[in-house]
Amino acid sequence: MAAPVSMGELLRSEQLEDPLYKDEGLCVLGIFGKSALQPSSGKESLINTLADKHVFPLFGPEGDADIPGGGSLIRAYYNQESRVLYLVLTTVCDNRQLLRACEALGSGLGHAEAHDFWKAAEKQRCLHLLYLFSLCHILLLVHPTCSFDVTYDRLFRALDALRQKALPLLRAAIKDCPVSKEWKLNCRPCPPRLLFVFQMNGALKVSGGAGAGAAAGGDAPGGNPEKPKKHSPRRRLQHTLEDQIYRIFRKSRVLTNQSINCLFTVPANQAFVYVVPGPEEDPVGALLGQLRGHCTLRDSEPGAVLTGPRRYTQLRQSARQPSFTVEGSSLAGAGGQLVDCTLKEFLWQHVELVLAKKGFDDSVGRNPQPSHFELPTYSKWAQVAGRLHQVMLDSQDEGSAELALKVQGQLKVLEGFLDSDAKFSESRCQKALPLAHSAYQSNLPHNYTTTVHKNQLAQALRVYSQHARGVAFQRYALQLHDDCYKFWSNGHQLCEERSLTDQHCVHKFHLLPKTGEKPEMDRNPPILYHNSRGRSTSSCNCGRKQVPREDPFDIKAANYDFYQMLEEKCCGKLERIHFPVFQPSTPDPDPEPEGEEAAGPPEAPAEGSGDGEQLKEEEATGHTPGDSTSLSLALSLGQSADSLGPYGDGAEGQEKRPSLAERQPSTVEYLLGMLHSGCPEGLLPRFSSWSLVKLGPAKAYSCHSGLDQPGFLPGSTFLLPWDIVIRCRPEEEMGLAEPLDAAPSSWPAPNKALAGKRAPTAGLGRGRRGRDDVARAFVGFEYEDGRGRRFISSGPDKVVKVLGPGGPKESATRALNSDMPLYFHSPTQGRGLKPHYAQLARLFIVVPDAPLEIVLAPQVQPGPPPCPIFHPEQREVLLPPDGFWVLRFPYAYATERGPCYPPKDSQQLPSFRVLRGALRANTTSPPPQ
Repeated sequence: MAAPVSMGELLRSEQLEDPLYKDEGLCVLGIFGKSALQPSSGKESLINTLADKHVFPLFGPEGDADIPGGGSLIRAYYNQESRVLYLVLTTVCDNRQLLRACEALGSGLGHAEAHDFWKAAEKQRCLHLLYLFSLCHILLLVHPTCSFDVTYDRLFRALDALRQKALPLLRAAIKDCPVSKEWKLNCRPCPPRLLFVFQMNGALKVSGGAGAGAAAGGDAPGGNPEKPKKHSPRRRLQHTLEDQIYRIFRKSRVLTNQSINCLFTVPANQAFVYVVPGPEEDPVGALLGQLRGHCTLRDSEPGAVLTGPRRYTQLRQSARQPSFTVEGSSLAGAGGQLVDCTLKEFLWQHVELVLAKKGFDDSVGRNPQPSHFELPTYSKWAQVAGRLHQVMLDSQDEGSAELALKVQGQLKVLEGFLDSDAKFSESRCQKALPLAHSAYQSNLPHNYTTTVHKNQLAQALRVYSQHARGVAFQRYALQLHDDCYKFWSNGHQLCEERSLTDQHCVHKFHLLPKTGEKPEMDRNPPILYHNSRGRSTSSCNCGRKQVPREDPFDIKAANYDFYQMLEEKCCGKLERIHFPVFQPSTPDPDPEPEGEEAAGPPEAPAEGSGDGEQLKEEEATGHTPGDSTSLSLALSLGQSADSLGPYGDGAEGQEKRPSLAERQPSTVEYLLGMLHSGCPEGLLPRFSSWSLVKLGPAKAYSCHSGLDQPGFLPGSTFLLPWDIVIRCRPEEEMGLAEPLDAAPSSWPAPNKALAGKRAPTAGLGRGRRGRDDVARAFVGFEYEDGRGRRFISSGPDKVVKVLGPGGPKESATRALNSDMPLYFHSPTQGRGLKPHYAQLARLFIVVPDAPLEIVLAPQVQPGPPPCPIFHPEQREVLLPPDGFWVLRFPYAYATERGPCYPPKDSQQLPSFRVLRGALRANTTSPPPQ
């Protein structure tokens, strides 16, 4: 073979042997180990020395570029003249392959992934080594330093365990090969002999020639200069390494008395360690010495050219005697010191035993058992090598794919031997898991929510990270996550549904009953209705009856079903104004709800907010009656924020959209949840969350006794008076209907201007209004807390409290001109630290029997922006004269995306509000007398 090839190419190609050597046996020599950092110091350079040829290039074989990152490759060189087949294993232990593996690894992998990468490369290295140990007679371990690496002891024990596991599979692979029964039984031609080659790394710079002479003639400290030592320093180092290696392998049971049972053997009476001397300091002298040696060898060769077996014997003998003559002649007078042999002489004494078919008798003890030995021809060896290559290294052959998978499965045996850091990490992480489980389960209720589960899991992971270490950290952390989730979901998971008052359901995970289905506790999961165990006291639509109620989880149950239940008992026969709801055009009991594509744009909540701000600015700046009418019309027409401007500025000249009254609502789609400013136009809900009922005529309310309803706090049952000026002059003089609160001068001072009397004149404006009449209405914003305590509020921060007769002194002006809070601090707080809030429940309006119009247009913002503005299905309701009306606000507010929960602290209270402008009065001129 002229050049080295890979093992696969060698087995696939047909080796053309010289007929002279066809029937001769061959010695298979495997070389593995590590390479030094210096160039030309790799394992391949040893073959150049042994073959006296430039077989491998100086800077490594070119075929290394074909090896994948982190992979392994066996390269073969067959020297037919010396009948030696060299197999060189290149792995990640070689510097060139180590650099390629680091490049292939990249920088994006984590610690655990990088560890798996290196361990996969290590397992492939072990599989290639087992392949060499199954085919070679002699193995050469090359190490770049002159000290033994004790990690080889663990490696060889792992290889021995892997071989014992894979031995039945290897026997099945070579059962048809033309080799002896012993070879088929043991899957190797003989127990291979392992030799060690160490390279001098500067610790002992002694060469085989000049160094030995210097050591022989030099004076040793404290020694006798006249008596030189028998062995050179390099030979003494070799003997020391042999003793050290033998003791280590015997103690770890890698070497035993019976060599047939061992992974490899070492000779008992021959040297098996060789230290390669360092490079010569004088390169020119080294080259001259090599030239002299070659010339001396040529002079000793016979002149006649021999053929046949004599020529083969002569070549083998010349191969064993390359430079010993030169060394012996140069060191003959060195005071009797033994001459250091060359690497070729050191190796050929073992190769000669193989080629002479003597084999290795390396068993020791009293009753040594002879080991089998076979010297195959190249063709027989190639057949066995090919079958083992298919099973162990190349699984592309369909016939051996099953065996190859089984051999790969046996690589798990290596984990306990090679992956000691992972084994430590496994042990450490397994000890940390119970501690983490205890941390998770500490102070846990029987059923708990996702938030509690996540908090406890974070605590468990903190405890785990304090104790767990190594590459198994991530894997066991995922196991901890799965274990905690299984514990939580196995009967400890609390229902995640929250009520409309932001309270969790107390039941464990359950299903809701279907229509007509009864609750079942014994089912898994059980079938139950939601229950937060929260109860409150609430009043009916008109407020004259109070009953307890369960904490609602559904907007229909909160705003409709509860009040419908009380209709038969209290206010079912009262006169009312019905708000429009969805009316299907077909008898289909379940029309299509509003789809997500029908939802309004994200800017829709800002539109409702703009409406409320528009009302504020209109009242603050005091527009004319015509302006107020146009603004109300614009709001009722549903103009967008873009057409009205941020606060209604620049609304003139904009094209108005058709109003809801002109546009017929949909009879196919209905609105999920409640109606608010972000809903698409033309859709109505299936039920109304608002209620407007009439308790009777205006005289049904007595301003001296107040409301006669249960639950009110003492002195807080009185409605606030609202004096409305009725214009008596013609329209061309006063203009169109003017809202009463257009200017502060429209309001008479308390106890100064009564109905039917003239107000004192003060300037031209007041003189004009001296001929107007004043009608008195009554307004009351009623709040109700969870315990059924009710009270009337006269402003954003004041509760009505009348101690004597005559009713409240303050008017309703402040309440009507301000944003009233949706939630109010309950005056009956109690001793608890948790604040109790009363919610705006009703708006009482007493409309007098007078020529005026009171328009009801409530707007509620139940949360901070961008919370939408909620309003009834009819934005503006005209209340007829002479009536005592009650507007019941929704108990809860929800959009199609979810409920708007009550505030959790006092800082959020200003964001929950009822926008000003809920009531306004339009006066009308009386008929002419």
